[in-house]
Amino acid sequence: MAGRIEDYALIGDMQTAALVCRDGTVDWLCLPRFDSHAIFAGLLGTEEHGFWRLGPAHAADARPPVAARRSYRGDSLILESEWDTPRGTVRVTDFMPPRDGAPQLIRIVEGVTGRVPMRSALRMRFSYGRVVPWVHKHEGRTVAVAGPDSVWFDAETETYGKSLTTYADFTVAPGDRIAFTISWQPSHKEPPPLPEPEASLEATEDFWREWVEHCTYHGPYREAVVRSLITLKALTYAPTGGIVAAPTTSLPEDIGGVRNWDYRYTWLRDAAITLSSLLRTGYREEARAWREWLLRAVAGDPENLQIMYGIAGERELGEAELDWLPGYEKSAPVRVGNGAAHQLQLDVYGEVTEALHLGHMTGLARNDYASLLQLKLIRYLEDHWQEPDEGIWEVRGPRRHFVHSKVMAWVAVDRTIKLIESGDADGPLERWRELRDDIHRDVCEKGYDKERNTFTQSYGSQELDASLLLIPQMGFLPPDDKRVIGTIEAIQRELSTPDGFILRYPTEGEHAGVDGLPGDEGAFLACSFWMADDLAMIGRVDEARKLFEKLLALRNDLGLLAEEWDPRLKRQVGNFPQAFSHVPLIDTALRLTASGAYGG
Repeated sequence: MAGRIEDYALIGDMQTAALVCRDGTVDWLCLPRFDSHAIFAGLLGTEEHGFWRLGPAHAADARPPVAARRSYRGDSLILESEWDTPRGTVRVTDFMPPRDGAPQLIRIVEGVTGRVPMRSALRMRFSYGRVVPWVHKHEGRTVAVAGPDSVWFDAETETYGKSLTTYADFTVAPGDRIAFTISWQPSHKEPPPLPEPEASLEATEDFWREWVEHCTYHGPYREAVVRSLITLKALTYAPTGGIVAAPTTSLPEDIGGVRNWDYRYTWLRDAAITLSSLLRTGYREEARAWREWLLRAVAGDPENLQIMYGIAGERELGEAELDWLPGYEKSAPVRVGNGAAHQLQLDVYGEVTEALHLGHMTGLARNDYASLLQLKLIRYLEDHWQEPDEGIWEVRGPRRHFVHSKVMAWVAVDRTIKLIESGDADGPLERWRELRDDIHRDVCEKGYDKERNTFTQSYGSQELDASLLLIPQMGFLPPDDKRVIGTIEAIQRELSTPDGFILRYPTEGEHAGVDGLPGDEGAFLACSFWMADDLAMIGRVDEARKLFEKLLALRNDLGLLAEEWDPRLKRQVGNFPQAFSHVPLIDTALRLTASGAYGG
């Protein structure tokens, strides 16, 4: 049985990622890319669907012991786990070297005290646990082959096969270091080079140390900010600059429910806000790479802008269900692909334009085609901003006139006007100023409930929506506007959990199925950070700080966050780790630091 979502650590090479549980089990790994088929899919099923456990030996009928301690080595993505056993202490170091050739996952066992019996159990199952590969020896190396894929296993100790699993039993004493490596290679190619674990470890540590040195944030929340930045970097697909929303699929928003989605793609919204956070903390190269990715993905067809693409810019992300996987804690179906790719979400135009605008404002080198793209997006919005859409939350019910979508359409026009006013683009300035005013007036007239003094989820509705918290952050209205304050207070009253965290929108009682889906969901962590941001903006800085620090306390022991927090089960839910949670963590830390609203 897989661990709790917060029991996992992330390691990765900026092309794919693995999740490592507290007991030393790798339960999730897709090779060679984030969106490839998993060779370890135990996270969404059972051990029969693939895993790699490395830790102290234990009785066959006993649960594997969990590490007494674990942490990342400094500001890196190198995981160190230690077990204290009756016979001594042992450390396992897990990492994936930034790729230069074959993708590798390296695990180094080190004796600390005593003599500790250890076991490695490796069960590779290709195609999300469905295919048992042909495992054999080749010139002393173990290789697993199925169709186009091969995975090579190199161990610095003897191995043997039993029950379609590769084992190694060994003992470590102080000073012993024994390495294990798996490497992926197309099955028709020559074997990958023999691994060099110690040299790879040193190079990986150097990479992360040098990357973190570029961070310009040195405030009181630096530990949380840096860990979030490292996580966002790990979710970047280095060859193209695309950024995945999360490295997993189908981790449920509702344990046992059907709200299970594949997040291993590049949402324009998520990627744009990720780039905004990276730019604010000194990382221009990632912004430049993403801008190039965007221009390639959209190409000459901005009228058919998708809300998401594959990590190399692929457009077809057809959704399918893997019926042989029972799902995480029986949360089925397990989905791959994402049918929301072709939804109309007008807010995306605003997020993309805001990211391009911020790049321009922070000195990113000018790109004429990026400016041309921005102008084309606004020309599209001129004709379509009055249409209903599926909105930021990708509802699978009927389209509506979502207030957040209209606000972000306003943002797109506003930022483009600023681009023209700066002299870096040409466009119908007066016409677009009138368009900006028209959208603003439309939202304030149709999306605002005067009696309750709050904006609403959509035109003519009574429901609230946490995306309304972005109204002051996007500059649509000033923070001290009575309508902004009224909206913040209404969301606090109607969308707060007993712990003070924020739901996206109501899904219980009379609101059940409002998003076209059965079941419930937890508090959405991004929305809770937005609330902290808004509270700081309206002068309630102590309240903002307290909420922010409560949110920091929800992170797991390694500083990682999933998409949501289940207030009933008191655990993280949703895909993990989630860019859309770590981005607002960074943004709120920057705002609180600027306001001086922090303790200690």
